[in-house]
Amino acid sequence: MTLNLPAGAMTDAATISPLALFLQADIVVKGVMLGLLLASIWTWAIIISFSVSLRKASKESRKFEADFWKAEDIDRFYEARGKAEFPAAKVMAAGVTEWRRSTAQKVIDRDGTRDRLGTSMSSVIASEVDRLSDRLNILATVASAAPFIGLFGTVWGIMRAFTSIAAEQNSSLAVVAPGIAEALFATAIGLFAAIPALIAYNRFSHGINRLEAGLTRFADSFYSTLSRELESQR
Repeated sequence: MTLNLPAGAMTDAATISPLALFLQADIVVKGVMLGLLLASIWTWAIIISFSVSLRKASKESRKFEADFWKAEDIDRFYEARGKAEFPAAKVMAAGVTEWRRSTAQKVIDRDGTRDRLGTSMSSVIASEVDRLSDRLNILATVASAAPFIGLFGTVWGIMRAFTSIAAEQNSSLAVVAPGIAEALFATAIGLFAAIPALIAYNRFSHGINRLEAGLTRFADSFYSTLSRELESQR
């Protein structure tokens, strides 16, 4: 069976390809598309780098904690591994540093020492969480703003399509389709940028919360150990 296509059907199909839609779009819609494409590239760069850094921090912190609780001498362990640049090591370093400062005095203020130990380790945890989650706000911004930016491009493109209809006094599909297609293409690009950003934001937020909870448990356990040691000080 032979299917007879209307003349110019192949040409019409080519005019609604993604590249053709971009090239024939209005300058405003082109700006929207380019901005959303750049936002999408930026989003994926953040997703890849954040995924690597979060996984590394979580893995190294878990290993450090496991080795720490196996150590027989905290001071020796601190001298060997307390300078490492990952969250759990910094929490331990803050606790050991404050412990040494507070217990170096002739008269030890036990209550003050406990307060300072808790404060110093909690401060480090908050600082590390802030450092690791620094770029999450970018993902949240892209996830919330990209669909609306794409919608703006869509509305502008549809207005342009209706203007073409009025100018040519012709409402046939050949006149309407390119303008409508380029308008909807802007929305598609907006969703293409927003959906990965939203998924990544939720996933990374969960990972940050788990890491923070793990660091808090480690700090609490270390605090308890130092508090018991403080009781034996004379």
